Amino acid sequence: MKSFAAVGSVIGLALLLAYLAGYTIGRRRRRAEENNGEAAVRRVLSRVFAGRDFHLMNSITMPTGDGTTQIDHILISRFGVFVVETKHFTGWIFGNASSRKWTQVVFYKKNRFQNPLHQNHKHVMTVRDALDFLPSEDVHSVVVFTGNAQFKTSRPEGVFRLDELVSHIQSFREERISENRMQFCVGRLETRRRMISGRTDVEHLAYLDSKFGSVN
Repeated sequence: MKSFAAVGSVIGLALLLAYLAGYTIGRRRRRAEENNGEAAVRRVLSRVFAGRDFHLMNSITMPTGDGTTQIDHILISRFGVFVVETKHFTGWIFGNASSRKWTQVVFYKKNRFQNPLHQNHKHVMTVRDALDFLPSEDVHSVVVFTGNAQFKTSRPEGVFRLDELVSHIQSFREERISENRMQFCVGRLETRRRMISGRTDVEHLAYLDSKFGSVN
């Protein structure tokens, strides 16, 4: 009996280790894909929106009332502040503006992930709080999908493909922020952001795991 119990314990431990290894590998793979998408968006934004009228910030971790939130890109411009959430996906995407979770389908495998509109709403509110001297309507939410994913439900308002990103931002033509006020925005955000480090990422991932049970 003892030998059977010992074998069972060994098998249970092996299964647990295999699960943890698979979870870690999957999380690293998803993060690598996200980094590819963020790099593509960064290249586009930095190439098109250069000069004194624009300032691009990338990978900004900001404190919130219940932890931290990590923002992919903030483009500060004379025409407004654009808070950009990037998703790099393949396959089919199902989701609407109100759903808490969206679904990615690749062949017959499904992956549920946090609604990026809801995710970016928190980012926008965090930036508005930091830039409380600006009218709230001057801080805009932009969700951009890179990769070759296709929406199989109607694509919600505020969600764009990478090739639509530039024209959307360029559609804001009215000057809303002076050059001096732009510099003040940059200074305020740089003051609020967490120092870029491996520990920052670990703390943020731990917060996501505790709140959502997943880094998606």
